[in-house]
Amino acid sequence: MSVRVRYGPSPTGEPHVGNIRTALFDWFLARRLGGQFIVRIEDTDRSRAVEGTEQLILDALTWLGVDWDEGPDIGGQFGPYRQSERLPLYRAAADRLLADGKAYRCVCSSERLDALRKSQQQAKQPPGYDRRCRELGLGSDEPHVVRLAMPREGDTIVNDALRGGVSFQNALLDDHILLKRDGFPTYHLASVVDDHHMQITHVIRGDEWLSSAPRHVQTYAALGWDEPAWVHLPIIRGPDGAKLSKRHGATSVREYADQGFLPEALLNFLALLGWSKDETTTIMSRDEIVEAFGLDGLGLASAMFDLERLQEMNARYIRDLDPADFLRRGRPHLEARLGRPVDDDGLDTLLGIAPAIQERVKLMPEFADYTDFFVVEGPLNYANADLMGRAYKNKPWAALESVEASLQTLRALDESDWAAEPLEAALRELAETRGEKPGALFTPIRVATTGKRIAPPLFETLETLGQPKTIERLNAAAERLARPDD
Repeated sequence: MSVRVRYGPSPTGEPHVGNIRTALFDWFLARRLGGQFIVRIEDTDRSRAVEGTEQLILDALTWLGVDWDEGPDIGGQFGPYRQSERLPLYRAAADRLLADGKAYRCVCSSERLDALRKSQQQAKQPPGYDRRCRELGLGSDEPHVVRLAMPREGDTIVNDALRGGVSFQNALLDDHILLKRDGFPTYHLASVVDDHHMQITHVIRGDEWLSSAPRHVQTYAALGWDEPAWVHLPIIRGPDGAKLSKRHGATSVREYADQGFLPEALLNFLALLGWSKDETTTIMSRDEIVEAFGLDGLGLASAMFDLERLQEMNARYIRDLDPADFLRRGRPHLEARLGRPVDDDGLDTLLGIAPAIQERVKLMPEFADYTDFFVVEGPLNYANADLMGRAYKNKPWAALESVEASLQTLRALDESDWAAEPLEAALRELAETRGEKPGALFTPIRVATTGKRIAPPLFETLETLGQPKTIERLNAAAERLARPDD
């Protein structure tokens, strides 16, 4: 049988990185071994369902470049792929267990169960159901839940792919609920029934589910079904060692997308949270990860979510983009800054300087910081203090003299010499002639032409702006310096 894995999110909110990491490991394994990756929406807890989140889940996978072979949107041989549409299957499994004497009806009220829990706490006993209804042989006349009749003695062994055999004392495991009073299944029943009917071969999930695994093992045994391979991944922690949460920063995939992380970078980063190809390889494309992925590369140590490392990885991916692709991805951020569309011609003028900008951008919204002044119309907004810089601080007349000298030099250049190297040579020669440091001369030019103290390399910027626009902006700066009190 080919490998079949499933990603079973609940539509209760935006998919977070821990949840998506599990989906990625499922997907990597399926693609590596030529198997199938299934998306199954686990929506049996209707009280927690949030409208629209199913689509957010699918959108997050699509954004990361993850496709699926079966799912709620495309169907498949073993559908439907929403648990709320599979209720007869769960009812049939529960009825079978009841008929075989491997499950029973329980009518205990929530008040009784609360009182039982409190008394167990006071007596310092392990919490759990006391099996009061187990031997009563109750019928279905009054409201009830259905519980699995767990073995009372011995151990249940969970054969985990990472840990080997993990033993649980049956005496410490209570008779868990399979069907709730409303007829909806619990996760413990629904996941087992669906994994069996969908022929899932490997269940990959976080190790917070390891304590529930003996319940699932016993449910499989009671139904006479073969278990899948169990893989319980170590949790993701923040830099402080605590479980990753909102206080460590963004947690949903959409938040990282909105912040300007590339999908390739986030996928690469998440792949390395608990898995590695070797001790040194960190930058891997999606296809390279698939080719190398295997369960033997998974570790037991908790994975640390280091935001700085993710940012560095994102910057690396941005630097490695084809310049045209970089401009295409940056365009929405530039248009958001300007509040208007940017035409293709305006974007194409940036192709030459794009590699220099890529060296500076760590998150894609920064694209606008380094490009807006190329396409903006009208005067730039900057302070005269920035224009003067340190060298001409409180000396507008000196800054004006410098700008006018630069204007004279730049006007004298032929159009054929309007390129980064000739521009640099001419302006450095001017600085030497004036007996001043190049930085003092360059600061007013940079601020006048970009409106910023920090910008792409000056001479590539002037080349990209072109001679007419450069002269126009330097003239505007000279006029401002000539009337500093305006």
